[in-house]
Amino acid sequence: MAGTKVISLGGSIISPDKVDDLFLKEFYKTAIEYLETNRNNRLILVTGGGAPAREYQRAYHEVSPQPDNNRADWIGIAATRLNAALLAHIFSDECHDAVVDDPTGDFSFSGRILVASGWKPGFSTDYDAVLLAERFSAKHVINLSNIEQVYTDDPKKNQDAKPIQDITWIEFKKIVGEEWIPGKNVPFDPVATAHAAKIGLTVIFALGRDTENLKQILADNPFSGTTIHP
Repeated sequence: MAGTKVISLGGSIISPDKVDDLFLKEFYKTAIEYLETNRNNRLILVTGGGAPAREYQRAYHEVSPQPDNNRADWIGIAATRLNAALLAHIFSDECHDAVVDDPTGDFSFSGRILVASGWKPGFSTDYDAVLLAERFSAKHVINLSNIEQVYTDDPKKNQDAKPIQDITWIEFKKIVGEEWIPGKNVPFDPVATAHAAKIGLTVIFALGRDTENLKQILADNPFSGTTIHP
């Protein structure tokens, strides 16, 4: 189906410890191939901060005599903006506008790819992706990260955690809770979860580095991952 699709691209797959050139080359090819299938196709890419954000936030909390959550959020936002600048320049032939750092602001979408970064403290770029999907009438957000599916609990800490293929927002809220904590490692942040549920958005979770699977998602074909829906 032609139209605008929103991809929330986790910083953990853009730059897990250093920039992953091989992944970005494959992602670039996949995105361009999608655009070429229909002239009306457009993509909004929202970049996370990932490991660089968490490392700098860790250092801030370790060194600062009085660490503050808002200041930690600004550090994470800076990491998202660096990742966004990288994507915007990689896709310069299709991305004609400045990186969006406020999804509620006045900006243009003149090319076929728009890149967005973090906005302000209080939530992650998951929320930015939801707001952009709402603004441009996208039916779902594709959330790409370093996990293949959402689990009932953190599988690294709980060996009994089970993968989930399909879940409602009501049930998902029980997993992520309601409070946003900078750097907290949850599949989708609680603020974004609440708004996605409110507007009836569907979010698809999938393993970011599996670009063959991403092609299936973009083509609205069966895929591997987790779907969260009203």
